[in-house]
Parts: sequence; structure tokens; C-alpha cells
Amino acid sequence: MKNTNVKISIIGAGFVGSTTAFALMMSGLASNIVIVDINKNKAEGEAMDLSHGVPFVSPIDITAGDYCDTKDSDIVIITAGIGQKPGESRLDVIDKNLAVFKTIVPEIVKYSPNSILLVVSNPVDILSYITYKLSGFPKERVIGSGTVLDTARFRYLLSEHFDIDARNIHTYILGEHGDSEIAAWSLTNIAGMNADEYCDTICKECDGNIKLDIYNNVKNAAYNIIEKKGATYYAVALAIKKIVEAILRNEKSILTVSTYLEGQYGINDLYLGLPSVVGDTGVSKIVDVPLNNEELESLKASAKTLREVLNKANI
Repeated sequence: MKNTNVKISIIGAGFVGSTTAFALMMSGLASNIVIVDINKNKAEGEAMDLSHGVPFVSPIDITAGDYCDTKDSDIVIITAGIGQKPGESRLDVIDKNLAVFKTIVPEIVKYSPNSILLVVSNPVDILSYITYKLSGFPKERVIGSGTVLDTARFRYLLSEHFDIDARNIHTYILGEHGDSEIAAWSLTNIAGMNADEYCDTICKECDGNIKLDIYNNVKNAAYNIIEKKGATYYAVALAIKKIVEAILRNEKSILTVSTYLEGQYGINDLYLGLPSVVGDTGVSKIVDVPLNNEELESLKASAKTLREVLNKANI
């Protein structure tokens, strides 16, 4: 995909959609951003506000419009939907968002049949699957934001504990972007050492509860933020920007996006967050990282949870 004349459409002008538009505007990745929302005044207000900052960034055209204005988008980012409220899980909002997506996805496909679809709305794994089914697109071109943000949270919390740069910590959160997600401790690597080795030889301040505490803080991060300020949007916008960057620059980055499984780890016909190679065609492959028995069983349990939700929703 070319880096010139790149058009990105964002469906949804809420906290996540507008913050994503800002992150993309600052990145210089796109030359044209279109914001679509059922609340046209909100979309127009966001586009106006962002446009007034254009003199400070690389040339870019930011507009609000209808689906027809998204025509020939390279990437369409879906952030629209009903968000979590305090006390709700991501899976609690599935029924509300299913109806929303049945109206959104056909319009996107109509105007941008060659685009890559990036689903961010929650529950992202379920809605990525729904988008894949409704769009008729090849699986490679329907991607969910998956556990990219969760993985970043994991790396950040580990960096705080170890007092080192988060960029030097390599690890993943896998599975559902939600309560059944898995911390891949067996794959966690710091300076060529696994987490236990680093604790024993370098840190020497790891008690028996450190892994559980960090995992719970990752898993519950969104709940805590929603309770304090109503929504999460800054970090997720940066996660979206990273995925878009990997696509447009054909980076072939390994990111834990939500992608379609066809037998990996014994799981079929489901979207889950797994390390995947992301480039200009979307997801080119899933990296079958080796998991220990406990992690593998947890991943299968995560898949079972999502499968039950899909079956209950009759999808």
C-alpha cells in the first residue's frame, strides 16, 4: 500500500474515534481522514477542531461526512458502538452492538470494497468476527485491535516493576481482549532472560504474588479507568496508530491483533488476539508461538467463552 494519498475513514466520533483521528493526524500517515458518526454535528465539530491544527502538522485533509464520503478508503477504522459503562464487561455490550454493525458494515463494503477493516469497538473479538461475516472480505483484511493495548499495558507494568524501558520487554497478552485474556509469562523476555531468570539474577525483588498482581492490573485496567474517568481512549488510539503504521508501511510487525483462526492451537472459526504478522495486505500469517500447557489450556478456555457468546447471539 502506498504512503502517498492515503485515505483513512473512522466510523464513530466518540472518545476513541476522535482521539484516533488526532493520533493519526499527528503521525503524518494519512493525507485524508474522514470521520462518520450518526451524530453529524459531533463528527463535524471534531473535524473542525482537528482541522484548525493542520498548520502545525504535515498536510492533511480532515472532513466529516456520510458513508459515501468514505469511498475508496485504504483503511476503515470502526470505533462506533455502545461502550462499556461502569460495572459492565466488554461482553455485556454484544447485543447492543450487533445491530449497530449490521447497519455499518454493508455501507463500508459498498464504498470501499478493497479496504482493510480495523475493528476497535468492544467486544472486539466478537465484533471482528461479525464484521468478517458481514463484509465477505478475506480474513486477512478484517483485523481487530485485539490485545495490542493489553500487551502494551503488560509491558508498561513490567517496566515499572523492573525499572527498565518498556521497549526492552518482549511479551504478549493473548486470547480475548477481556476477562479471559492470558499473560504469556513463558514467552516474556528481558535481555535474553525469561521473567523468572531476570527476577532471580537482576531484580531480586519479586515476591510470590508479583505475577498475579501484574496480570490482574492488566486485566482490570480498563475497568479502573472507566470507573475514574468514564472511558479509555488515549492509549488505545496509540495502539490503533501502531497497527495502521504497520499496514501502511508494510512493516510486517508482529502484533497481537485479533485475527481469524483456522486450526491454530486447535481453535477454528473464531477471532482471537494472537501474535500476527501485519503488513500492507493485512494479516499475512499468525505466528504459532509455543505456549506451556497452562497457557494453552487458558487460551482454549478463552476461545470457548467467546464461542458460547457467539452461539448465544446466534451468529
